[in-house]
Amino acid sequence: MSQTFNYRHLYYFWIVAKEGSMSRAADRLDMAVQTVSAQVRLLEKDLGCQLLKPAGRGLALTDAGLAALQQAEHIFQLGEALPEQVRAASQTASVRLAVGIADGLPKLEVQRLLQPVLAVNGLRLVCHEGEMADLLADLAVHKLDVVLTDHPAPFNRRLKVHSHSLGTSAMGWYGTPHWASLAKKGFPQSLQALPILLPTMHSIVRGHIDKWLGQHDLRPRVVGEFEDSALLETFGATGLGIFPAAVAAQHDLKKRSQVHLIGACEGVVEHYYAISTERKVEHPLVQQLLRKK
Repeated sequence: MSQTFNYRHLYYFWIVAKEGSMSRAADRLDMAVQTVSAQVRLLEKDLGCQLLKPAGRGLALTDAGLAALQQAEHIFQLGEALPEQVRAASQTASVRLAVGIADGLPKLEVQRLLQPVLAVNGLRLVCHEGEMADLLADLAVHKLDVVLTDHPAPFNRRLKVHSHSLGTSAMGWYGTPHWASLAKKGFPQSLQALPILLPTMHSIVRGHIDKWLGQHDLRPRVVGEFEDSALLETFGATGLGIFPAAVAAQHDLKKRSQVHLIGACEGVVEHYYAISTERKVEHPLVQQLLRKK
């Protein structure tokens, strides 16, 4: 970091850029226009480039000024969040677990996978959902302690991560009482005449389900495809169609959505993985997740 760089100068520039003029910025800062202008000129001198240019009665950003503004936005947004984060960290001692949840992982299974640590005293669970690549990047810089997903981490020489199996669950077909009573007669051929809901191809298990349907020479009427498994369950519970989910979630699904297991999707299993930066995991809660698989 440059020893001559002054964040106060950057702050004054940020206010000027947001207000669009020196005079409005000076009013907001309760300072003289000349003082604000001098501070911005010092920043331009430190950076070695012009950040603002005249535009009518106001000011406009140069290309360099736009780049500086984008960085300033990040810096001061982080600064605004700092007091709350520090206060939260100083509260009652807690055990923090930051978990990344890959968006392809069925949300029906997330709570079950995390169940081994949910009763830990002082637990502070922080969950982030996103694309696998983004989650692995956050894991690599220790923003996350572990990533839960339905497939191992892809090989990448520059990314030192390790995939730990959390086990598997067989898949089955579920439906409301109306659809379940119809589907159980002659299952699985009965699916041919019934509406079904499926996960999108974003989910690893979708390809296996399609293969299973093909093996049984089934071409059912697909009335909905959902990237989010929670939405899949929600629409299935309304009676829109029959849908696949983990057999291990049978009890919870019946209790939560009043849907019944119709039959197994034999040979189709869902895999679950915990991805860490360490082959030998050190975080005690992640260790607990792996022990309870």
